[in-house]
Amino acid sequence: MSKATYQYRGEAIDFVNGTGAKIEALELVAVGGHVGVAAADIEDGATGAVHMTGVFEMPKDDAAITLGADVYLVDGAISATQGDDGVLAGYAVAAAGADDTTVLVKLMG
Repeated sequence: MSKATYQYRGEAIDFVNGTGAKIEALELVAVGGHVGVAAADIEDGATGAVHMTGVFEMPKDDAAITLGADVYLVDGAISATQGDDGVLAGYAVAAAGADDTTVLVKLMG
């Protein structure tokens, strides 16, 4: 039978910034099919920590989001609509109206 070896808790992971630009602290970061939040500035080509769990207040698009809705990172903002390029960020832990500029999101990890 295959066995695993415990490495670490995984709230944050090491991320190599290959974007061509500095990632600023608290910037939303697409990590494969998930979204994380930069723990600190990460220079291009450098490795830095990205939070993959927790609840964060994030900028949202201009549509309402209901409590518990799956939300996606689309064009730099959180949306309840995935679209063609949306990356799963997590789910809304509070409702946000269309006029609200932010929403509370529980990261999916």
